[in-house]
Amino acid sequence: MSKPANFIWYELMTSDPAGAGAFYGAVVGWTIASHADPAAGDMDYRMIGRSDGGNAGGVLALNADMLAGGARPIWIGYLEVDDVDAAIDAIKADGGAVQMPATDLPVGRIAMVTDPQGAPFYIMAPIPPEGAPEGVTDVFSVTEPQHIRWNELATSDPDAAIAFYKKHFGWGQEGEMDMGDMGAYRFLQCGDVGIGAVMPLMPGMPGSMWSCYIGVDDIDRAHAAVTANGGTVTNEPMEIPGGEFAMNAIDPQGAHVGFVGPRK
Repeated sequence: MSKPANFIWYELMTSDPAGAGAFYGAVVGWTIASHADPAAGDMDYRMIGRSDGGNAGGVLALNADMLAGGARPIWIGYLEVDDVDAAIDAIKADGGAVQMPATDLPVGRIAMVTDPQGAPFYIMAPIPPEGAPEGVTDVFSVTEPQHIRWNELATSDPDAAIAFYKKHFGWGQEGEMDMGDMGAYRFLQCGDVGIGAVMPLMPGMPGSMWSCYIGVDDIDRAHAAVTANGGTVTNEPMEIPGGEFAMNAIDPQGAHVGFVGPRK
């Protein structure tokens, strides 16, 4: 691995892209395209637009066959790797699994895998855009609204999960926050950037999973918009280090999601 692997894309799998568009438009300020991207071929894949003109990720519509096969609404991140096939072999050797085999797309080679505890994520070797060989993505930001700002792994085995991501993706783990009976909230770093945390799986969670926290301009406005637009707040806004506030919710289609931002 030439460098620690960062999250370079996020995807919302949902049963209702139009409904998700209305929800995230009201809560975050995003615009989800009203039709599939022609480059996606026979998939209904739509771009998520930010108000600054950039992309925040994509939306994959779950069709009847996907739903019949057990797919459910979820947010899922993409981790950049140099070689998707080599990464698959290494992940499988350490107890992970392949959910979608390596596939070539116009934007790069991807695969969906799970870590040894069952949390799914994509790996991707992207093709840099023409004229931009470095191909730097800005979907993740530690400070900006309308970007993903934090990545949280709830897992059945935090120690094993941290060892797995450190080994395969070059991450660091320094610092933690005591959550009392819920255990430790252990912070993750990609290089010198804090990208998220690992926590024990809580009762009622369906299994080990990643959650993302989307930046909002005002946590109380976002809270009101969640409930007014068919979502369900699962954890009320809580102050976090630095003075901002974070909350958790389930969108109208059933995807777990977090929001973070200031209180104005």
